[in-house]
Amino acid sequence: MSDDKKPDGRAAGGIARSKKLSPEERSRIAREAAKARWEQKKQSISGKPEVLEGYSNNLSIAGIKLPCAVIKGPKGIQRVLSESGITNAILGVRSGASKRLKKQAEQAGGHLPIFLAPRQLHAFISKDLLDGALSPIEYSDNGRMVIGYDAEILPEVCNIWLEAREAGALQKQQLNKAAKAEVLTRALAKVGIVALVDEATGYEKIRPQNALEVYLEKVLRIELAAWAKKFPDEFYENIYALKGWPWPGMRKNRYSVVAKYTNNLVYERLGHGVLDELRARTPANEKGRRSHKFHQWLSDEFGNPMLAQHLHSIMTLQRLAISNGDSWQKFLLTVDMVLPKKDTTLELPLGDPLN
Repeated sequence: MSDDKKPDGRAAGGIARSKKLSPEERSRIAREAAKARWEQKKQSISGKPEVLEGYSNNLSIAGIKLPCAVIKGPKGIQRVLSESGITNAILGVRSGASKRLKKQAEQAGGHLPIFLAPRQLHAFISKDLLDGALSPIEYSDNGRMVIGYDAEILPEVCNIWLEAREAGALQKQQLNKAAKAEVLTRALAKVGIVALVDEATGYEKIRPQNALEVYLEKVLRIELAAWAKKFPDEFYENIYALKGWPWPGMRKNRYSVVAKYTNNLVYERLGHGVLDELRARTPANEKGRRSHKFHQWLSDEFGNPMLAQHLHSIMTLQRLAISNGDSWQKFLLTVDMVLPKKDTTLELPLGDPLN
């Protein structure tokens, strides 16, 4: 006896009527149904902001592709990134749990982007952000409805993930998501997201002449001012605290072993083969001294922003270890898990040590 269920009621009647139709009649009905669905779809996107003709593309950041567009909406010209693109950039394509959390939020009358749906992040999302820049934007792209967000929200999203990691709120399996957010943050350190969207879509050819200059000046002044000094004093002070050594201040020479700790915590983790290349460019003399500091070789375009972000992450882990009373060895184990050492192939662009 077969367990297959046979259609009954209206379904059975529909199948019976279909069998009586000629191939031509079935084709006509299918065309009319497709036309009706298309008309319904057009009505659903009617009045929605539309992508400016030709200004839709994929934005590539640190090897990650994000669909982006320039639209004309209620706030004028806006650069947008699709929700699915941001989600894939941080969570990856497998984000079923986040989709369920998003659906639950919508059923409760709220909105929550998939890329910020994990409950571990909620404490780090301000109400102003949720009601403002995190409000979804529905727009039409060649007749296709897309849900997106203002492109300027990407650094904010990355920061939420990084703050959650710094606070120790993330689960172990979520640390790689925070690592992706950190990669995106580094990639955006010296190039504004607006510039990247404009370049990817071609909008840069018609935007106001000084708009990007003004935007970048504002962003870079804030982002880079705090990192005018390559290695903050706190980095070394925290090493002494974790080792249980009395802190003598920056005016006195540090223990020679601190240089080895610096290589371990920083240069061996910046990129594949970076430390070996830096040593080759600045060999030590008989007394172990070098003519240039390693960071002088780092390029302004890539190296220095990467160093700044890496130091920020290391000092955050230092603070957490100190506040928890962790030993030096436990701190190193945490660093190895969150910021593992690289291998041998050089990827970090280096520059002139005198620049």
